[in-house]
Amino acid sequence: MHPALQGLLTIFLGVGGCIAYFYFSNQFLDKVLFPAKGDNAGRNINRANMVRPWLFLFPAIFALGLYLAYPVFATLWYSLTDRDQGGAFVGLANYRQMFDDPKFWEAVQNNMLWLLVVPAASTAFGLLAAQLTDRIKWGSIAKSLIFMPMAISFVGASVIFKLIYDTRPVAQSQIGVLNAVWLQFDGGVGSFLILRLVPGLLMICAAAAALFVAWGMIQAARTGKGGSLATVMRAIGALILTAIGFVALSLAYGAFTKTFDYGVPQTWLTIPGWNSFFLMIVLIWIQTGFAMVILSAALRGIPEETVEAAIVDGANPFQVFFKIKMPQISGTIVVVWTTITLVVLKVFDIVFAMTNGQWETQVLANYMYDKLFRANDWGLGSASAMVIMLLVSPILIWNVYNARKEMR
Repeated sequence: MHPALQGLLTIFLGVGGCIAYFYFSNQFLDKVLFPAKGDNAGRNINRANMVRPWLFLFPAIFALGLYLAYPVFATLWYSLTDRDQGGAFVGLANYRQMFDDPKFWEAVQNNMLWLLVVPAASTAFGLLAAQLTDRIKWGSIAKSLIFMPMAISFVGASVIFKLIYDTRPVAQSQIGVLNAVWLQFDGGVGSFLILRLVPGLLMICAAAAALFVAWGMIQAARTGKGGSLATVMRAIGALILTAIGFVALSLAYGAFTKTFDYGVPQTWLTIPGWNSFFLMIVLIWIQTGFAMVILSAALRGIPEETVEAAIVDGANPFQVFFKIKMPQISGTIVVVWTTITLVVLKVFDIVFAMTNGQWETQVLANYMYDKLFRANDWGLGSASAMVIMLLVSPILIWNVYNARKEMR
């Protein structure tokens, strides 16, 4: 059969099957199971109305159970068995083997670094872009350009940045943008300004901003407003921001003390430590547009009266932004932060396409892929998948809790 006819037949059967299910199930409910006639007509109508929503929701619940719930339990079972022994139950042996693997702890360490840098940077740049683009005439065009990377797949973005980081031998011309720029530095005043002073000052400013916000969250946590759960989340956020601040300070120190190899093309993706940051840039580039759109809508929703009252009281633009606007959109910032955190915990495409976990860039999702589909070790791969699920679950629960709280 021709593929086009197969597609049309599939659409016809799918749509027709749905219509037939809803029609005949409704008829069965009203005519056979709870007929609206006789002495019990009123009771049957009430019972039919109670059953009908569940009858209509059954296909979706069944599909979700089949494609979401079943894989979770199957993965949990595989993580407790050994495929080489015919699926024999081995308990926590796969987890012990995984915890003894240095690559696993390398993946955990890199994931934690990604969690510290990417959500913070994406949210900060998105908030900055949202604030600035709302103040210029061509802000809509700027927003479109910033949001455009969201339309590119992770693999496509990885290919683009892999060309940017490309390295050719010394005798050949460099096609990588970063190396072409790098070869222009010779250790003079320009090199000091661009490679040391500017990055160092930027990192110091980032550290100061992170520590300032962390201090504000600590002060808010001490007041106890919003309940115990909000206090705990503020304390956790303050700890994360404090860690980010110290990481930024260490990077600033490195910018002023690092010895640079001028005049030699660099293989950027093979430099341990720094290569992870080069990979993070790809995800930050993509997620900044998402953060900007959500936070821009939140900023537009701030009542003008509060801003005008602050200006009348003598507040400067920085005070208006940090003291008036930021507290009013803190809930949106948390949602954006946690959403990007979920993406980071599952990041796979960028690492797989650019380094494949080599040169100390391994992450948990890529580690799971290596064990499942390369080493064909289903037990170890499933165990790592369960670790990822355990890390993701608290954030999902927190988002659901907040969504239900806002709907009350």
